[in-house]
Amino acid sequence: MAAILSLTDAKLSLDGNAGRVDILHGITLEVERGETLALTGASGSGKSSLLMLMGGLERATGGIVTALGHDLTMMSEDELARFRRDHMGVVFQSFHLIPTMTALENVATPLELASVSDAFERAEAELQAMGLGHRAAHYPSQMSGGEQQRVALARAAAPRPDILLADEPTGNLDSSTGTQIMDLLMDLRDRHGATLILVTHSTDLAARCDREVRLRDGHLDSALRDAAE
Repeated sequence: MAAILSLTDAKLSLDGNAGRVDILHGITLEVERGETLALTGASGSGKSSLLMLMGGLERATGGIVTALGHDLTMMSEDELARFRRDHMGVVFQSFHLIPTMTALENVATPLELASVSDAFERAEAELQAMGLGHRAAHYPSQMSGGEQQRVALARAAAPRPDILLADEPTGNLDSSTGTQIMDLLMDLRDRHGATLILVTHSTDLAARCDREVRLRDGHLDSALRDAAE
């Protein structure tokens, strides 16, 4: 299977109040098309930063990051935004729904921006698949945390991305609701054939993935890295 996403000696350093901070130290990793990969590790280990590099939401300060054969490190911000729109879906722990839009509008808006002709029809179908057809006209403030996360999943999945990135998708949810979100993530992978990469502290969710990569202090854990190779 061909790699859909590849990092070669990827580094990330950011400037803060205390000076320059090295976050990721020479990450080399390949993700195969259709794979489900869990990124795990202690808080502050760099797993969310690695996910951001993979999605072009942070620009590597060293090395190369490629997705679908395109070098993300060489793209402008506008090019990265268009590439994410066309090929990636991103789900965050804190939902990031637009509070003044209904569930249906939140899901349809990215499709409209991509000039999809049947944006609202596709958005409605994705909400139905999430069990939220009855909530289409509701605003985020009228929904539970689990319902808001399902809307966020529908929004990420509706454009049918090649790569779906999820940062702690069950982190703000109780265990029962978290299990429902796990099931929906796996269903999304199966329905759309997306490559799924997720950051998680959940051992249950990590166990359901094809492979787990653990980070420690901005490095890949050597034992898990060698096993993956």
